[in-house]
Amino acid sequence: MSEKKTALVISAHAADFVWRCGGAIALHAQKGYEVTVVCLSFGERGESAKLWKEPGMTLDRVKATRRSEAENAASALGVHNLISFDLGDYPLRLTDDDKYRLVDVIRDVQPSFMLSHSQYDPYNTDHMYATQVALETRMIAQAWGHNPGQKVLGAPQLYLFEPHQTEQMGWKPDVFLDITPVWEKKRAAIECMEGQEHLWEFYTRVAQNRANHFQRNSGGQSGGRAAKYAEGFQSVFPRTVDEL
Repeated sequence: MSEKKTALVISAHAADFVWRCGGAIALHAQKGYEVTVVCLSFGERGESAKLWKEPGMTLDRVKATRRSEAENAASALGVHNLISFDLGDYPLRLTDDDKYRLVDVIRDVQPSFMLSHSQYDPYNTDHMYATQVALETRMIAQAWGHNPGQKVLGAPQLYLFEPHQTEQMGWKPDVFLDITPVWEKKRAAIECMEGQEHLWEFYTRVAQNRANHFQRNSGGQSGGRAAKYAEGFQSVFPRTVDEL
């Protein structure tokens, strides 16, 4: 039997995995990957303005709503396992024990690749902190001296998904993924995030724009095929190949 294929997304807030890599999740799930998503927080304080405008709103109610939205979106995308750390946001902070918990998840999943945020985001420092944590926990998961006896991590690629204001983040995509076959699943997941309805059309346009970039760059790689929707990613580590 062949070894199962897996992937891991580390999302700062409950909706980030939907906007930024929902297509990648759905596409790989359709290809047989078991995709695990870790939401470090629900984004209850900083990314739930619509909910806070409702009279009598409480923190617990916001968190419950955001959890439900994330679960519905994960189901629409075919997520294998959605893990909510519930660590709070604005600011997001992890203790060493929180990081070791994430290391345990990484070692358990043994991802073929990982996904997280851009490394710089002055508009939302939770995002770049999440990627700092992703890099640190990936490193720890590779260490033979951490919890000896556990299966250590190999060297999965970490892809950085697209931030909200790309030009301000120093994010430069070097991979475009055609998500046209699963776009309806991503759109359904987007519409699960009712607390951030103002972003639905924005991220639809982002996917359409990246499809144009996919097609412009795919002549010798994907036969120049047309794409209606795509996602962009920036790889952190060199990719090793046997031919170009």
